[in-house]
Amino acid sequence: MSDSAGSRWNAAADLLACPICAGALGPVGASLRCATGHSFDVARQGYVSLLTGKGTNHRSDTADMVAARGRIFDAGLYLPITAAVAAECRDASVILDAGGGPGQYLAAALDAAGDSAVGVGLDLSRYCARSAAKRHPRGFSVVADLWAGLPIRDGVADTVLSVFAPRNPAETARVLAPGGRWVVVTPEPGHLAEIVEPMHMLSVREGKSARLAHDLAADFDDVTATRVTAEAVFDEDRLVDVAAMGPAGFHRSRDELATAAAELSAGDPVPATLDVTVTVARRR
Repeated sequence: MSDSAGSRWNAAADLLACPICAGALGPVGASLRCATGHSFDVARQGYVSLLTGKGTNHRSDTADMVAARGRIFDAGLYLPITAAVAAECRDASVILDAGGGPGQYLAAALDAAGDSAVGVGLDLSRYCARSAAKRHPRGFSVVADLWAGLPIRDGVADTVLSVFAPRNPAETARVLAPGGRWVVVTPEPGHLAEIVEPMHMLSVREGKSARLAHDLAADFDDVTATRVTAEAVFDEDRLVDVAAMGPAGFHRSRDELATAAAELSAGDPVPATLDVTVTVARRR
């Protein structure tokens, strides 16, 4: 990574925190460095890993899963969800996407927010980080473990996104300024219900709304919830992709999923329901 490419990170200098000492991070040559001297190289693909030497026990998305997700988004199949997220970010100035995957939601949010907004996408997968680094010129891509503490300074964000992602309520509250918004997208039981079982996908666990309410209770209020439903039509290849981009991608080979898709579609496109709730809560 060249020094000039590293200096692009000047725009994120007020946002990032050293994962070791919590000091401010800024670009020095092709690295990010804190005053204590901890240094993190910016990869040639444009992202930076802020994982510490302790590592993580959590599983992260593979290259194949990221590629499958990219094809689903490129086909426009999740556009109603992306648009709903972006609509909540029109007046945002600093957006964090926690568990942001390949960066499509953050890119849409930044486009909606306007030319002065900046964003940071955080994900455990380096494959997601590589993709996210290319998504938007005002988006910065960081490899981080959401459960180890976000490498973000206190109170710097006005918007945090958690879209189909794990949630860390305490860390979200810490990095949000008072009055900042937490935009959470959760699937409803009807989400992709027509294809979940035949495509070996995980069904929506019961009690999601209760868990979200628990997450919001300590530090958030002014909660609104909007149901988003739409129909998406999947051909055989996209049936494979929508299964492979999620947990089924860890447990089933692409050949297994292709067989399931062929049996389900019998050569015809398969309609399925997108059904999610977009919850917005304000930091007290």
